[in-house]
Amino acid sequence: MPSPESAPHGIDPRGPRFAAGITSALLLIGTFLAAIGNSPQAGAASITARVLDPGFLVLLVVDLLFAWSLISPRTQPWSVLFRTLVRPRLAPPTELEDPRPPRFAQGVGLVVVSAGLVLHLIGVPWALVVAGAAAFIAAFLNAAFGLCLGCQLYLLLARAGIVGRERPARA
Repeated sequence: MPSPESAPHGIDPRGPRFAAGITSALLLIGTFLAAIGNSPQAGAASITARVLDPGFLVLLVVDLLFAWSLISPRTQPWSVLFRTLVRPRLAPPTELEDPRPPRFAQGVGLVVVSAGLVLHLIGVPWALVVAGAAAFIAAFLNAAFGLCLGCQLYLLLARAGIVGRERPARA
């Protein structure tokens, strides 16, 4: 039996979908800006030009928000917005959700977008567009249909015993 400290607290499943809606909009904007800013010369552009690329800047903000949600999910802006403005206007949720799969999904988003940002900085021309598009598709599926790809990956890894194992109690 898990100890009270290790037992996950349930979250309203509408919160991650709300956040995914905002995130998918930001990812769409960042991916679009990265695509229109991408040219055959993009790989040869100076590092300053790559850092100041509008698509890079928008996706950097999204990446920082992904990191924020891992470090402090309760203070992340979309969580605060949902908790203070949206949830009070809704009926209570019929059931709560384990927070670990959505948190894992945020980590996957962080890794995907971070990879695109780093590859963009070293001059890989389409990396930012591909990473932004992949993250957009995942966020959009969650927001529109409730299909969280990162959560599904978490469940597969949990079944394989790779993640989600209970830690032994400390003596």
